[in-house]
Amino acid sequence: MELPWLSRLQPQLLAILRIVTGLLFLEHGLSKYFGFPVPFPVHPLTPMLMAAGAIELITGTLITIGLFTRLAAFVASGEMAFAYFIGHFPKSFWPAANMGENAILLCFIFLYLAAAGAGAWSIDSARLRDAPIR
Repeated sequence: MELPWLSRLQPQLLAILRIVTGLLFLEHGLSKYFGFPVPFPVHPLTPMLMAAGAIELITGTLITIGLFTRLAAFVASGEMAFAYFIGHFPKSFWPAANMGENAILLCFIFLYLAAAGAGAWSIDSARLRDAPIR
């Protein structure tokens, strides 16, 4: 069944997906570095967790505001794939058992954003709109 009224909202819904996912990712970095909104359970941070937190802070911010979205989302997708295979997969093959569902979902949402772009309400779309025609 075709829903044309919903199809017309695709750029805005893509933007909402981007913003919400970016904020959720940013929250992980904030937790690691600043203990906000909840303290990260491992301290002091290992070098790998420090790198993960930096990626989450930077790419989460860029994805949320829609700046360099494709590149930031690609990097974030890679981090989530890495996190899944390093932190979750060794515990069990099954995501429900190894608690890796969020890492898998974030990995594939970010991969989709890398392919689809930022959608509406982004700095990327404003930059394209304002770019001179060549």
